[in-house]
Amino acid sequence: MATEQLNVLKALDVAKTQLYHFKAVVIAGMGFFTDAYDLFCIALVTKLLGRIYYTDPALNEPGHLPANVSAAVNGVALCGTLAGQLFFGWLGDKLGRKSVYGFTLILMVLCSIASGLSFGHEAKGVMGTLCFFRFWLGFGVGGDYPLSATIMSEYANKKTRGTFIAAVFAMQGFGILFGTIVTIVVSSAFRHAFPAPPFYIDAAASIGPEADYVWRIIVMFGTIPAALTYYWRMKMPETARYTALIAGNTKQATSDMSKVLNKEISEEDVQGERATGDTWGLFSRQFLKRHGVHLLATTSTWFLLDVAFYSQNLFQKDIFSKIGWIPPAKTMNALEELYRIARAQALIALCGTVPGYWFTVAFIDIIGRFWIQLMGFTMMTIFMLAIAIPYDYLVKPGHHTGFVVLYGLTFFFANFGPNSTTFIVPAEIFPARLRSTCHGISAATGKAGAIIGAFGFLYASQDQKKPETGYSRGIGMRNALFVLAGTNFLGLLFSLLVPESKGKSLEELSKENVGDDDAIAPTGV
Repeated sequence: MATEQLNVLKALDVAKTQLYHFKAVVIAGMGFFTDAYDLFCIALVTKLLGRIYYTDPALNEPGHLPANVSAAVNGVALCGTLAGQLFFGWLGDKLGRKSVYGFTLILMVLCSIASGLSFGHEAKGVMGTLCFFRFWLGFGVGGDYPLSATIMSEYANKKTRGTFIAAVFAMQGFGILFGTIVTIVVSSAFRHAFPAPPFYIDAAASIGPEADYVWRIIVMFGTIPAALTYYWRMKMPETARYTALIAGNTKQATSDMSKVLNKEISEEDVQGERATGDTWGLFSRQFLKRHGVHLLATTSTWFLLDVAFYSQNLFQKDIFSKIGWIPPAKTMNALEELYRIARAQALIALCGTVPGYWFTVAFIDIIGRFWIQLMGFTMMTIFMLAIAIPYDYLVKPGHHTGFVVLYGLTFFFANFGPNSTTFIVPAEIFPARLRSTCHGISAATGKAGAIIGAFGFLYASQDQKKPETGYSRGIGMRNALFVLAGTNFLGLLFSLLVPESKGKSLEELSKENVGDDDAIAPTGV
């Protein structure tokens, strides 16, 4: 039997877009800015770490991270993120969204700083402590996913909810771009202050002792904007949906939202109302009946997306080197190589990554989540095949521009597509008491895909005849790109299970005002 939606939630659903919406986007978005910076900046400095700690003067090539160390450095934060998404997602439903929101930010800031202060000067000590702190950094980052998405979802009105959740997630694009800018600035400053010869002229002098400061500054720099938002995170009131539907305190929810909306909701409006949140749990028959297909849809599509997305993102530098867009390592000194890697990734971020996020912000509440996700996976499949089929032609000198354009377009449609929608939809379609948990489960499944991408792509893309030192033979870059195209196509198929949530209230989507006998799971579109 259907029950009436609480008046305070109705007020939120129909509220006009106002200052508090934008304030919430900035507060939650700066966390994602830092998340992206912290997760992806490591990809910029791994080649520098290899030169500093693993160069053998007896060899004629710059040092690089051994296979197991490279996999650990790139993947350990993702493992921490997976654990954090599950833990803080669950905790956000148990203790409240706001209660644990500040803790995740503190953890990110402290562990990001500690990552740059990794102990010792020997490779084993530095890499060990770097991996330790990056795991806990990832743990804090993981908490930000379900909490930020749920908070923004529960604060927003139903007309522009997708836009605001997408805007929070779009800060990730600026975080990635900011990481490349910081790297370019820091490496340029040190290059001019401490000139060094290329590796082939003087191996030892090409690195220089100053390079050890460079990667530490880059790793730590992203903490600054996040730390500045801590005070405002603590000042945010708990969401009305948690307070009313889970804590059962409708009066407090009304009082909090009256201040947020700058609108008086009279005492008479809430008299006689009661919280109507569901009481059944995640492993109940009722959840399986109402949301089992939804959870399958959000977990599978996020998993398949992240296999491809993180494979491409974390190993851009390796792809650029293999196509010849970055000169051979021994023709450069350590900081010049870092500068060129950052410049190449900045171009991809500026032309493909960032615009894709903001196209989603602009069109998510016009086109809808379902069609944007379907379009994104379709175009990613097409462009990945467009790279893989003529790969041998595109990597030849003089043809690199075509490769970079197609590669940038895959990022554009990842972000104007499933990379954004897989974050948005789980924050909308599940009931309030399980919303953060289910978002955390969906995001954690995605990070499992990211881990497979981060570890698997590095090995799979190795040349079939001449793999890099320390690696076994793989299937080659071209075949690895075909695998990623197939992964994107599977994501397209599973996207058919994703419900459309555009323009509907959270209670309508989750069926929280409908009895078990009346509950019918929403279908695809």
